[in-house]
Amino acid sequence: MNLWIWLLLACALAYAWKVVGYFVPARFLKDPRVSRVAGTMTIGLLASLTVVNTVATGQSLAADARVGALAAAAVALAFRAPFLLVVIAGACTAALLRMIGWN
Repeated sequence: MNLWIWLLLACALAYAWKVVGYFVPARFLKDPRVSRVAGTMTIGLLASLTVVNTVATGQSLAADARVGALAAAAVALAFRAPFLLVVIAGACTAALLRMIGWN
């Protein structure tokens, strides 16, 4: 199978999953536990995606400027900085670390 068939299959499955969501009864969605679990899963998935994109390069682990940028962004978040400042802090940290040779 070529790549286009897999891509179309993934698109069809994602759309089918979204359509299935419309058939979930409303009384099930009003349960506070469902809302809490959905929110927790969203945070967990986003956090894992961030970590994987930070420390993984292909099939191996890498400790490069991205780790420092993530740490700087985490410090900025701990000080409750605005989101734009968090992004700028991470980007500047990555640039500085790459400039001094930590690739």
